[in-house]
Amino acid sequence: MNKESWLAVGAHSDDVEIGMSGTISIHTANGGEATICDLTRAELSSNGTVELRKEEAARAAAVLGVSERLNLGLPDRGLQMKEEYILAIVSVIRKQQPDCLFIPYWEDRHPDHGNCSRLAEEAAFSAGVRNIVDPESLPPHRVKKIYYYFINGFQKPQVMVDVSNVYKKKIAALQCYESQFVKRDDSFDTPLVNGYIESVSAREKMFGHEAGVGYAEGFMTKRPLLLKNL
Repeated sequence: MNKESWLAVGAHSDDVEIGMSGTISIHTANGGEATICDLTRAELSSNGTVELRKEEAARAAAVLGVSERLNLGLPDRGLQMKEEYILAIVSVIRKQQPDCLFIPYWEDRHPDHGNCSRLAEEAAFSAGVRNIVDPESLPPHRVKKIYYYFINGFQKPQVMVDVSNVYKKKIAALQCYESQFVKRDDSFDTPLVNGYIESVSAREKMFGHEAGVGYAEGFMTKRPLLLKNL
């Protein structure tokens, strides 16, 4: 049983699913705990509504077996480096007490994804500082490891996870977001409704090819990886 606790943060519901839902699925199936925290309600999305997106996010979380899904209600397209936003994430980190924190890779075509990464990174540091008081006045917690998952970008990962055996579950989680990924007669034309899930699969097929497996999810880290042996 993997008792390690994970917290995955995204700017919008579906970000975490795009980047690492296969990895989360493996973790929870092995007895690990995982929480997803969405920073915004994605109220400015071109398709769908806030209420529908909430329902889709809940269905995807159930598919992945996550322990809890939170939404901080920060402004969509307004994720600026504000102390109040950092402290809101500090409260989540201190309450959840994760061993590992997963956040978006810092370079992405969508500014919210990069800003989410920077906010969460700042919060991870602040969460471990005893004299920083968060809105819930919780005790400090220091995250052991931070990994960065990919949403839109394509970089050469430093870490890969073989998700071949659970890739159908990842697709099932993404398909929960019909409002975002299914093109209908009344859909606003965006990259997401034009084969986006297929492009994600192509990326992870390429990662898998590089690693010698079927499908792999890639991650980056800013700290060296320590191995007990080779």
